Amino acid sequence: MTNPHLTPLLEAVAALESAWCDAECGTDLTRTQLLAVNAAMGTLQRRFDGLRAEVAAGIEHESRPELGPDGLAKQQGFRNSATLIAATTGGTTGDASKLTKLGKATAPRSNLLGEKLPPKYPAVQDALQRGTIAAAAGSLIVGMLDRARLNASIEQIGEAEALLVEGAAGLSCDDVRKLVTRAEAWLNPDGVEPREDEARASRSLTMFERDGSLFVNFRTDVASGAPIKNAIQAWVTATFQARNTNAHANTHANAGHSDTCEGEACEGTGEGTSAGSGSGSGAGAGVGAGSGAGATSAAGDAPDGWVMPGDDRRTVAQLQADALTAICEHLTGCDNNELPLTGATVIVRVSLADLTAGTGIATIDGTDQPISISTCRQMAASGGVIPAVLGSDGEILDWGREKRLFTRAQRLALVERDGGCVMCGLPPQMTKAHHIRWWQRDTGPTDLSNGVLLCTSCHHRIHDNGWNIRVDGTKRTSKVWIIPPATVDPTQTPRLGGRARYDIAA
Repeated sequence: MTNPHLTPLLEAVAALESAWCDAECGTDLTRTQLLAVNAAMGTLQRRFDGLRAEVAAGIEHESRPELGPDGLAKQQGFRNSATLIAATTGGTTGDASKLTKLGKATAPRSNLLGEKLPPKYPAVQDALQRGTIAAAAGSLIVGMLDRARLNASIEQIGEAEALLVEGAAGLSCDDVRKLVTRAEAWLNPDGVEPREDEARASRSLTMFERDGSLFVNFRTDVASGAPIKNAIQAWVTATFQARNTNAHANTHANAGHSDTCEGEACEGTGEGTSAGSGSGSGAGAGVGAGSGAGATSAAGDAPDGWVMPGDDRRTVAQLQADALTAICEHLTGCDNNELPLTGATVIVRVSLADLTAGTGIATIDGTDQPISISTCRQMAASGGVIPAVLGSDGEILDWGREKRLFTRAQRLALVERDGGCVMCGLPPQMTKAHHIRWWQRDTGPTDLSNGVLLCTSCHHRIHDNGWNIRVDGTKRTSKVWIIPPATVDPTQTPRLGGRARYDIAA
């Protein structure tokens, strides 16, 4: 008779077997089968990890120090439970320790009278058993909630746990980390400033030469590093933009097209990037992404000394290194306006209520770490920083059919709503404002309800693969929904996009 506790795991194995069909190996699977197998394996892995966490907690309990030499791990010749688990799985002791901690936090408990108590984090336990979150995501959530218990109430911890478990479903571990970071700041806004002070006190820059290379190790707090990060990324995205402009021009020339491109797919070149800061580093992630107004130079328009793309095959890391060199050369030569850094403005976002009260937190576009209100005020007094105070009426943001290109004010509003590319999450500087309903073909208005931030890659995916976008609401709290084509999802269930995916207090 099958143990009911193993039923979810066995169901996942059966789903994998059904999806695999009669293929001999993974390379024999069709695209449809590959997607089905990948989904089944994901569910199986998550449910298996949930069981592993339970077993790890059991091994740790049977290996607790008070048992001395009679502990399970020591009986088996291991120093502790983590080394036993690591040796069995072939993983690291660090991973085994995280798994054990997760298992203990989600295992049933007993009080001093032996009465059964629910797990410390029942929502995480349920999600692990159902396979909606992975063990790595569970560990991130549990670790943060343990830290937050010192400053938050039990009710707040419970609310945060439920929101995190719900929000983490379907996200990668990297995206869950962003979600957890925001949740921790929400639970303990007073803890942001001490971390800033610690980071600021630990700032350092060291340089040494070896084997013909200069090594630079730099560390600073996120607020101080924001201008550096944004300047380098603006230079890099300008290079990508010029590369994309050249390729685009060559494509049209080879096809016999005129110099003026009327299609919406090419409209973004004229619109420029969304205003704001940002970064983005994954190799190839920013190819073709916009930089800023004035930084979309085609070949022949580049400033003296700036290497034009042409057959440029530099990696993102190489471009970032070249950007730092170019910026320093510019500063030492005091050559005004010769670097494509337009769009590198730092934007700090804060609510009017928090700014007035001096409490809460603020955020910097392009960074995951929140900053304190005091740091926000200091940055707002600096040049090259735009303080975006939310909660006032601000400028007129809807222009209807009077203007084709989105204004700077509109792009700022789109950054606030979308946070970057609504599909893949690239930061604002790597995106452009696009019409959902095309300006020419659909006579779409240049309004916020018809605008969306997309990187070049996702923009082409929208047009080429039949994806659709819907915006609910007209305020900054409105939500963007990505609707997949029937070939991807027969039910065409809308997927939440943009900043709302990571808003823990939404």
